Amino acid sequence: MHISPATATAPKKKKLYKDLTFQVLVAIVIGIVVGHLAPDTGAHLKWLGDIFIRMIKMVVGPVIFLTVVTGISSVGDMRKVGKVGVKALVYFEVVTTFALAIGLVVVNVIDPGRNINATLGALSQHAAEVSKYATAAQHHSVIDFLVNLIPDNVVGAFATGDLLQILLFSVLFGAALSLMGEKGKPVEDFLERLSHTFFRIINIIMYYAPIGAFGAMAYTIGKFGLSSLASLGELLAAVLLTMVLFITVVLGMIARMYGFSIFRFLRYLKDEIMIVLGTSSSETVLPRMMEKLQRLGCSKPVVGLVIPTGYSFNLDGTTIYLSMAALFIAQAYHIDLSLWQQLSIMALLMVTSKGAAAVTGGGFITLAATLQGNGQLPIEGLALLFGVDRFMSTARALTNMIGNGVATVIIAKTEKEFDAAKGLAEYRSHFGNDSLEKM
Repeated sequence: MHISPATATAPKKKKLYKDLTFQVLVAIVIGIVVGHLAPDTGAHLKWLGDIFIRMIKMVVGPVIFLTVVTGISSVGDMRKVGKVGVKALVYFEVVTTFALAIGLVVVNVIDPGRNINATLGALSQHAAEVSKYATAAQHHSVIDFLVNLIPDNVVGAFATGDLLQILLFSVLFGAALSLMGEKGKPVEDFLERLSHTFFRIINIIMYYAPIGAFGAMAYTIGKFGLSSLASLGELLAAVLLTMVLFITVVLGMIARMYGFSIFRFLRYLKDEIMIVLGTSSSETVLPRMMEKLQRLGCSKPVVGLVIPTGYSFNLDGTTIYLSMAALFIAQAYHIDLSLWQQLSIMALLMVTSKGAAAVTGGGFITLAATLQGNGQLPIEGLALLFGVDRFMSTARALTNMIGNGVATVIIAKTEKEFDAAKGLAEYRSHFGNDSLEKM
């Protein structure tokens, strides 16, 4: 959408050492060096990253609750809220299908498992760990997922940090507040002020982000080592290539259809990208994503509904990885799958991948459930992925985060809940005038 030429002046450039992206990038590099040169020391620095992740998780639940409740109550029309939710779910299903498809195409072309001659029983030393995920997969059915949407109690949902349970309660609370009309206004005003306080807390926590990224990266390199990439380097390269293609081509084309550039959008999210790169967790930037997308022009109700829902239903990176991992196991065991058998795995993944982010080790549990449901691939093949999974989790988290950001902008634009002038002003505050004519 075209806007009149800029009249604003370029923003003052922040000193480089004060830039969060620079700080986190330096911390990641130092973490890699420490983990590589002193692996024992690096492996004991996990607690630095855990502290940062825990601090973020501490505020995620309240931020989602406050954003969703105040957003819904300000709209007042529950039909519009329902329309946004349905449109988001349809979008998620379409895009994750593309993610599955591109994963299957690339893994078939590159064939990363061709040089691995795995045999049944050869990975028995990992039997206990594989068994753990196989057992968890038995409780990963669609019915279990639907039942677990309802929390036993509200406090429990916030205590465990279950995003979908918090989202469901928030929608009900916001709907009730909206139906109260003027009587609910004092509560809405209080929650609005409270939300500002929580976003200030997030800004304070971000000062610790470089230390958290350093600890998490030092632990990853110290614990798993760069040498672990050698045997499965081709699989890692194939997964990274697929995710780059998905972001630049698939998401890039979708973004262009709705009038914005994926590359400029990635520049806007550079701080969040660096934090996810350092911590391997997309949840660490969830509150910041909600805040930045509102500043970019997306309405609060859309942000509040799409982002939390997307963190369980729009896992583009996880979906790509799961499809490629399943085919990689088949290749490693030299199991020849027909096109229809591969498509059946894809169809199964479309069901089993829902809610994968809601539990620890969700990716492996989902893959175990898929292998069990398919019946043609050995579940012990999970052990092939243990050494490299930590490195792939970073790529998954980045792709998930970017996919949810793009989804939010698109849903906001299709619902006419996007303020283009506000978005252009926000871009200019980051990039200067830079001949911007549209968001």
